[in-house]
Amino acid sequence: MSRLSLRALAFCVTLTLASASAPLRGQTAIPDTPAGDAFRAWLDAYNSGDSARVAAFLRTYQVEPVYRNSFQFRQMTGGFDLLSVEVSEPRHIESLLRFRRGGMVGYGVLDVTPGDPDRVGGGFQPLGPNVSAEALRIDAPTRARAIGRMAALLDSIYVSPELGRRISDSLRARLARGAYDRYANGAGFSIRLNADLYEIAHDEHLRLLYSVRPAPREPAAAKAPTAPSPEEVARERRAMDEINCGFRKAEQLDGNVGYLRLDEFADPAICRSTAEAAMTFLAGTRALIVDLRENGGGKPDMVALVASYLFDRRTHLNDLWTRHTGSTQAFWTQDSVAGRRFGGDKPVYVLTSAHTFSGAEEFAYDLRALKRATIVGETTAGGAHPASEGRIDDHFVLMVPWGKAINPVTGTNWEGVGVEPDVKVPASEALAAAQKLLRDRTP
Repeated sequence: MSRLSLRALAFCVTLTLASASAPLRGQTAIPDTPAGDAFRAWLDAYNSGDSARVAAFLRTYQVEPVYRNSFQFRQMTGGFDLLSVEVSEPRHIESLLRFRRGGMVGYGVLDVTPGDPDRVGGGFQPLGPNVSAEALRIDAPTRARAIGRMAALLDSIYVSPELGRRISDSLRARLARGAYDRYANGAGFSIRLNADLYEIAHDEHLRLLYSVRPAPREPAAAKAPTAPSPEEVARERRAMDEINCGFRKAEQLDGNVGYLRLDEFADPAICRSTAEAAMTFLAGTRALIVDLRENGGGKPDMVALVASYLFDRRTHLNDLWTRHTGSTQAFWTQDSVAGRRFGGDKPVYVLTSAHTFSGAEEFAYDLRALKRATIVGETTAGGAHPASEGRIDDHFVLMVPWGKAINPVTGTNWEGVGVEPDVKVPASEALAAAQKLLRDRTP
């Protein structure tokens, strides 16, 4: 599984409190409840791979992002087998599911909120192979320690001190009034906390990660990054080779139009040569379409490297402010690049979707601010705060945003609002729309 896919599956958007009735645990049949009916309909549609059944599910319910977006991962997972229903309440259900391809086990939470039609929300947390429900169990002291450590990290590191204090105060208050008492396993607890974090902060980078396997015992966000070991570099290089450093496709379309599908802005220390080769290959085309619809972000240095091929002169792209130091780092295009530049005059179109995130949003935002590209597709996810891992305990890690992007043209960024396209179309139609725009251009 790619890191992008894992992140997209693991991130949880909305969670609605269910009733406090006593849950049923460990059953294998899906219950005949509003939550059970919605879960059954989702699972049937997902496993069928039938677009008509998926469309019927989406028409029947108001489906929030995690379950709406889940269908794009059908080919990767091969479908799900239900291992057990761990918690069943009238409008709340928690389940263990196993990927049919690869054997990964995941934990799902689905909530149904009454409406016209009913709203389906919740979250999904990949766990690993051969994971049992018993391995996920947590107790009240574990929940309290996790909240306490999260609050401390937010107070000391979060990009906005005022909002960090508000989030930490809210988490402590919710713990005190028993809001988390019903969560007896780490996966369900993390899904609920991610919902609360998003409800308060609306920060796409702020999230709690849960792992069945113990996390490394390092001080949370305390030390400056150290150079990776040779073994770590080799492991990362192998992972990047699996996805060609995110450069999924570089080709010449009809009419000498370049097309680049870029799914990740990987580390130039490992992937520079791949980027240089892809951009040089496309340099002679008369126009360029950069497809970021499945791009979940990455390194700002790679954003700057790719952008360097689209300008003829050194250009200020973005600044990054860090709370801890109060310093600002500037990102510019490079004075010289390997190979051949596409140049600063020919048309560029950037395709976006609601999944386009973080560094991919920066690329689109920077080029739009500089009037260098036309953005086509959907408004992006809205995550402009870089984040680092803060260890909570053996099984929980908090991604804590510690800085913010500041565009030199606009003086702001895309946090919470996303990058709005110049031409709004569904993501599935963005490529065709960009090609039509090219055809309609005056020769």
